[in-house]
Amino acid sequence: MAIEVIDDLATWRRALDASRSAGLSVGLVPTMGALHGGHMSLIRRAAAECDVAALTDYVNPLQFGPSEDLGAYPKNLLRDRELAAEAGAQLMLAPSPEQVWPDGEPSTSVRVSGLTDRLEGEARPGHFDGVTTIVCKLLSLSGPCRAYFGEKDYQQLAVVSRMVSDLSLPVQVVGCPTVREVDGLALSSRNAYLSPDERAVASRLYHSLLAGKRLIEEDAVTDPACVEAAIAEHLGAERRFSVDYAAVVDPADFKRPERIGSGEVRLLAAARLGKARLIDNMAATPAAAQQ
Repeated sequence: MAIEVIDDLATWRRALDASRSAGLSVGLVPTMGALHGGHMSLIRRAAAECDVAALTDYVNPLQFGPSEDLGAYPKNLLRDRELAAEAGAQLMLAPSPEQVWPDGEPSTSVRVSGLTDRLEGEARPGHFDGVTTIVCKLLSLSGPCRAYFGEKDYQQLAVVSRMVSDLSLPVQVVGCPTVREVDGLALSSRNAYLSPDERAVASRLYHSLLAGKRLIEEDAVTDPACVEAAIAEHLGAERRFSVDYAAVVDPADFKRPERIGSGEVRLLAAARLGKARLIDNMAATPAAAQQ
């Protein structure tokens, strides 16, 4: 399928407005490029559920901290274009930073309080403000649509969903399951930073979360601190990992519950392995809620 690549924001807006005027529905997949199988699954779902599948391919400087990997972040627009077309995308927005912010770094910032105060928000100060600012702009430019985000970045999905709700944006946010390698490692653009030796142990992050899930679902452990300690211990047993956090949260507000009761909780972890910072998450449902 042919794909049209657009680098001008006004042209992008007109293209999507024209699609809707013709009675076509729009599915949008915001990305930072470096497309992989996870992104392609989002595009395929957008193409299956909407008449027009569109994606944005923009590395957003606002969500990188001073010591983070903006300069090293992988970029290959030609490959992204080929993969997006293969997955069924018809339109791609690929602007330069100067086109997105012609007056330099914006004076306006979009912030979602509460959900951004811990975990990724605490580990990467300002990160979510950068995410919500650019996503708000991209959604505003794109107009009414279904917007597809992966559950791998589960806290980001919750933050974007809350922003869309609070600001009454004409967008339906669709969360999609994490896509994994055979050994469980969640697909991520940053996996490219892993050396072969590091890649061989990277799936321990996934298996550490599985260990926490078993404690809740099979052993009926109700103390979230106990589960968090078990996840961190399992992960830290591989000494090449440096654990940022292991958390058990209520998915409604991302706070740690006093005890794990009858409702679903979310297990999240982040760790550094060599040059890569890996994050992952999974749901856990206590045995009492499964009956």
